[in-house]
Amino acid sequence: MRVDRDYIVETLAGLVRTNSINPAFSDGSTDERALAGQAARELERLGMTAELHEARPGRASVLGRLPGAGGGRSLLLYAHLDTVGVEGMADPFSAEVRDGRMYGRGAYDMKCGLAAILGAVKALRDGGVRLRGDLLVAGVADEETESSGVEDLLARGVTADAAIVTEPTEMRLCVAHKGFCWIEVETLGRAAHGSRFEEGIDANVRMGRVLARLDGLERRLRTSPPHPLVGPPSLHAPVIRGGTGTSTYAAHCRLEIERRMVPGETEAGVVGEVRAITDALAAEDATFRATVRPFLTRGSFETSPDAPVARAVRAAAAAVVGAEPEVFGAPFWMDSALLAERGIETVVFGPTGGGAHAEVEWVELDSVVQVADVLARAAAEYCGTV
Repeated sequence: MRVDRDYIVETLAGLVRTNSINPAFSDGSTDERALAGQAARELERLGMTAELHEARPGRASVLGRLPGAGGGRSLLLYAHLDTVGVEGMADPFSAEVRDGRMYGRGAYDMKCGLAAILGAVKALRDGGVRLRGDLLVAGVADEETESSGVEDLLARGVTADAAIVTEPTEMRLCVAHKGFCWIEVETLGRAAHGSRFEEGIDANVRMGRVLARLDGLERRLRTSPPHPLVGPPSLHAPVIRGGTGTSTYAAHCRLEIERRMVPGETEAGVVGEVRAITDALAAEDATFRATVRPFLTRGSFETSPDAPVARAVRAAAAAVVGAEPEVFGAPFWMDSALLAERGIETVVFGPTGGGAHAEVEWVELDSVVQVADVLARAAAEYCGTV
């Protein structure tokens, strides 16, 4: 197999020039349809079948499939189509190449992964490689906000024995990442005129008690025994809202907490930590009332570095770059967790670059070509060949 560098660079440029901003970052004026259609046409040109699916109107994902000859394991190659917004970027869709780097929104996060996948499929086709197991390609919508794209494909019954997520990892092999739980705490007071202290109950002051104890919990979390790959759990309190006017006792105060979870932690466990704080405060003061509820949870992810798909990627990377990739865990969340939750053995491996969500975003083109080579070799190893 030989990887076609010119094809990969040209393909990536076309992807970067196609606006696929998640509508959450554009007041609803953009979506992934154009890029999904572009990817579908390219998959068909490479000999795969391609289906377009919309989780919601305009939120298009593409699924490509190359049936195997039989008797092998199936492999899913994953990339997401959406990007964040382009505020502050001078020329976000230029796909300009300078000093071996391509610039533009999505070049790094993560159209480089999709270009590498397409390059891998082309290498298999050009090399006349016939896989025993099915090869699937998923280009999904909405990873940057709600992950509705991958959830829609999974709900449609899309599955595989293993998956390689091509989020950029600097050519390292990611086998774990943190999850998160967003938790709302609301303290309840009683509105009254500011002069009527005997009537008013200040929900904001009561939330201050919660915050003081959360500070202690946060310190305990950060100093707890860390997970060997992703480090310790953590929490922060990024949003607080309460009160209606300076001369009125606040009847409600609402706090949002983000709790970062390490592999092995559960929603019930981390919500229970916060609920234990409010229960203790209520036991100390009969006027203290609060509610605690999770409103979005994404689980953590972990797979063995010796899992078959991980071994296939490690061996392929060693053949391409001369050494096995570093194995690591990421502090952020990815769609890999949702794939793994469905019993799909999953790893993350992708190109090198920088500027995700920043005003200057770029990817090292050599790394995209190398990832394509790794994906092609790993697919041949994992799926088997005729």
